[in-house]
Amino acid sequence: MFTGIVEELGEITAVENLDDASRFRVRGPVVTEGAKHGDSIAVNGVCLTVVEHDGDTFTADVMAETLKRSSLGALTTGSRVNLERPMVADGRFGGHIVQGHVDGTGTVVERTPSEHWEIVKVSLPATLTRYVVEKGSITVDGVSLTVVEAGPDFFTISLIPTTLALTTLGHKQPGDPVNLEVDVIAKYVERMLDDQLGTQLGTQEAGR
Repeated sequence: MFTGIVEELGEITAVENLDDASRFRVRGPVVTEGAKHGDSIAVNGVCLTVVEHDGDTFTADVMAETLKRSSLGALTTGSRVNLERPMVADGRFGGHIVQGHVDGTGTVVERTPSEHWEIVKVSLPATLTRYVVEKGSITVDGVSLTVVEAGPDFFTISLIPTTLALTTLGHKQPGDPVNLEVDVIAKYVERMLDDQLGTQLGTQEAGR
């Protein structure tokens, strides 16, 4: 499990495109410290497994399903990426519950700069709208953020100078894709309510 607090801005050093997958080599001195085969590292919000580790770089395989659901397929050699290791059991819970399981992608629509922060508007797939609420949490490219405004097909976030300087969100321009992961608690609540409603309806039908 992750918390959406990016540890460092890494770099894609090599991309190998396979028939039904891709293999990325990523440089990240902080997240590779003590890394070993089988460890998890979030890359732009996507939980990937360390296949190889050499110095300050690691290699991870990305299957077709992940490439389809995320923006990782757009990465090339030299791309900057947000990196985060899983939270340790006794660590500080700085952001919110992030699984590293991307729900879909959005697109940066516009940026509105201010003196000390920047408002960014991001398009929202129709399938995710019901999970995004004002002042709720959302993960954008692996960064835990608070929703400022939740529209019918978009949401806005406010980025402080630290986020602008230390994550990829400081460089994203209108038209650029971003990975989105909604609050997993909302999805579980929806599933439980659907099951409960289905049980109640079934009971009512049986009683007729």
